[in-house]
Order: sequence, then structure tokens, then C-alpha cells
Amino acid sequence: MNKRASGVLMHVSSLPGAYGIGCFGKEAKEFIDFLSDTGCTYWQVLPFTPTDAYNSPYASISAFAGNRNFIDLEQLRDEGLLTDDELRVQMYANPYSAAFDFLELRRIPVLYRAFTRADEAYRDKVRAFAEENKSWLPDYALYIILKEANIGAEWYDWADEDLKLHRPEAVAKAMEEQAETVLFMEFIQYTFFEQWKKIKKYANSKGVEIIGDLPMYVARNSADVWANRHLFDLTEDGEPKNVAGVPPDYFSEFGQKWGNPLYNWAEMKKDGYRWWMDRLGACFKLFDAVRIDHFRAFSAYWAVPAEAETAKEGQWLDGPKTDFFDAVNRTFKDPKIIAEDLGIIDDGVIDLLKKTELPCMRVMQFAFMEGKDNMHMPHNYPKNCVAYTGTHDNNTVLGWLWEAQPYEREHALKYCAFPGGDWAVGGSESASCHAIIRTLWQSPANTVIVPVQDLCGFGKDTKMNVPGVPNGNWAFRVTQEQLDGIDKEWLKELNNVYYRSK
Repeated sequence: MNKRASGVLMHVSSLPGAYGIGCFGKEAKEFIDFLSDTGCTYWQVLPFTPTDAYNSPYASISAFAGNRNFIDLEQLRDEGLLTDDELRVQMYANPYSAAFDFLELRRIPVLYRAFTRADEAYRDKVRAFAEENKSWLPDYALYIILKEANIGAEWYDWADEDLKLHRPEAVAKAMEEQAETVLFMEFIQYTFFEQWKKIKKYANSKGVEIIGDLPMYVARNSADVWANRHLFDLTEDGEPKNVAGVPPDYFSEFGQKWGNPLYNWAEMKKDGYRWWMDRLGACFKLFDAVRIDHFRAFSAYWAVPAEAETAKEGQWLDGPKTDFFDAVNRTFKDPKIIAEDLGIIDDGVIDLLKKTELPCMRVMQFAFMEGKDNMHMPHNYPKNCVAYTGTHDNNTVLGWLWEAQPYEREHALKYCAFPGGDWAVGGSESASCHAIIRTLWQSPANTVIVPVQDLCGFGKDTKMNVPGVPNGNWAFRVTQEQLDGIDKEWLKELNNVYYRSK
């Protein structure tokens, strides 16, 4: 990411489509066409893993598995595995919001129907895929089955002690007993990865690269922790000693207690961080570049006592630092990693960034709270960074302008050479949004990314996520009409004028 380029941030779930959520269908290819036609190089997405009960892609039951909801049902129909009538039942009328409850009820039954129609040659492809991914897939498949058999209970609450503790003989026996259902779960994953492979190939053929997103931590109730307890900071019974979070910051006066188990870095070091190398390797197959969320934890991480009420009670502990990235560079040739270095940044994080030479992140919405030396001011951006108007955790530009302190808003509009008029007017031709986006494009940053909401000039009601608030997030979707309303020529000209065309 050493040349001037631009891109758009939009999760797959936000794509248009008839089936309650964005997926790996024709709409994904049409969005890639939009990026290519406007000179954009990057499509940035959020994690592809299954979501938690609150629909967050940053809290998953697997660090490796794909979200079944992204599977394009129309491709399964074209392969003879589903019928038109079966697809009609899966359609959802509201195009503005992901239909999580609807999908929870309907997606597994329709995928199972497709699975029952897969012939032996198809099943052999699934088995071969499972063998290629044996480090995680069989455990994940069995975990899903056992969780359902335990009426949704988490692994650490299962009655069968041998399965709870992932004892090899018990796991092998369960695998044999549940062989057909395990194969169904593997079928889902095979379908997910095969479909995405086609989308990524199409994107790359159009000169568009995919930036993925990798959460730092995994959930305690995940297949990864169940099958690899020794790699996490847990008691023998699977209870966390300390959990992940962040101290008080811009987003929360109490900090954020995420609750994820922390890594046992000393144990991970013994085999060269193999689990992490497998995880990164899986990401590099899916994406051209990967943003690591909460990068600072490699330098030092906030450890919150498991019993603490808030994250205020935590403390900083040392991460693996350069030793980890030495392993990354031994394992992968020229890995493209973006370091999310937002929040509380100390000398240790700065030193790690210098030594790794990874591109950092900057966010314009943080620029106007302080003086001229604020690192988020566009004139202060280093070339080796990825700069955003906002991220999935921020307000939209228009929403931020509405809620900013008057002095911040006035400063931002002057800085960005707002041409005058009503700054509060939204829509795809919003003068205030255009001024801010243009200023970002002018910056020294090699890579600039704009959320699709800002290209559309949407307000705060289209925020993807409110950090620290579990409910009501991740549901935003855009319609094809709204995408078509974006001024393609304006964006194309922006990329040309500021030497960011692919």
C-alpha cells in the first residue's frame, strides 16, 4: 500500500439484495464495477466470521469460519441445489436493514435442503476442503452440533465433561456419531469460501483489491477457545482470569469491558505462534490486505479482572511485540497488514509501528478537537497510513457535523474549504460531505477510505455501530437506488485530480 489510492468501506451485509442481507451475489459484482469505474482501488469489509447474539462480526464463535448468511442462494439454484419456489420463501421486503431474526429462522433449513441434493462428487469436494482446513473446520463443525445438542449452552457449561474439555477420544467418537451433520456444516463452509473466491477473483480482475478486518480477540464461547484452551489465559476449568477491554476513552468514560479471554502469549510463543499464523494465512486467502483491529495489544494490552464491574479496574500487560511480527515475516512473503492504532497510543505502540513499518490509521472526525498538532489533522498524515472520514465505529460525516461542538464544526468546515450554503443538507451531493471527502483525498496519506454512508450523505441513523452498546447495531443496508445515486463522475474526478486512480 505504497502508492496513492482510494477505496470504500462497506460490509457485505450492507449490500443490496432480495434475501434479507447482502451476500456474494450479483450485487457484490455490481459494487465492484462501481469501484472500478470510479478509479477506486480498495473495497474494505468487516470480519467475515459468524456473528454473536448481538449480530456483531467482532464477536464470533469462530476465528476461521464464514458467515453462512453471505452465501448467495441464487448460485445454489443455478447449481440445481435449490428451486425458484424455495428462493421466493427466502425473500425479505425491507431493503434498508439486515433481517437477522428472519435469517436465524430460515437460512439453516434452506441450506440443508441444498445439501441433501448434493451428489457424491460434490460431497467429495466438501471432504477435500475439510481436509485442507483440518486445523479448524472439523472442530468448528462439531462445536456447532454439540452446542445445539446442549440446548444452546456454552461449551464451559456442557454436562459431558469429556466433550467439555475437548478430550481426543470423546471428540473422535462424537465426530463418528455425527458424521453426516458434520459434513453438512462443512458443506456450508465449502460453499461460503468457494463463492467468495469467485467474487475476489472478479474484483482482482477489475483492478480492485479487498481489505479484510481481523479482530484482535476471539470469544470465550468459540470453537477456537474450546479446542485450544491452553492458548488462552484460562483456569483448568475454562474460567477466564482476566478479560480483554480498553480503559476509558473517547467512546466511553468507563472504558469497555469486552469480556474476551486474553491470549497466553508465552504458550503461543512455544510453537512460533502457529494458531495466529494459521489465522493470518486464512485471512490472506480471503483478502489482499488485512486490518488488524486493536493492534496496540501486540505492544501492551488492557487486562481487566474477570469479576470487575467496569474496565476501569484493568491494567496494562506486555504483549509479544516484535517477536510476533518476526514470526509473521518468516511465515508470509510481503504480508499486507494495516495497524489499527486508534485510542490510547503510547511510546510502546509508536515504537512497534516504527519497527514493523506497518501503515497506521487516521480518522478525520478526530481531527478538530485539538490544535494543529493533532495527528488526525490531514496535513499531519504520514504517507504510510490509511486515512478515513470515519470507521464502522464512528458517526457518519453528516451525523458528526450535527453533533459536533459548534467550534469543532466551524473549524472543520473552514479547514475543508466548505463552499458555503447549508452544511446540514445531506444526500449524495451534500456540499459539506463533499468538502470533507475532498480534503481527505488531498492529504499525504497513501490510502484513503470513505464509508459508503458518507458517499451517500447519510445521517446518524445509518451508523453501523455504537461502541459499548450491544443492541441495535450492524444492520445498516444500502439500496441499489441509493448506490446509483452516488455521483460517479465526481468520485472519478476526485481520484484523477489527486492521483489516486487505480
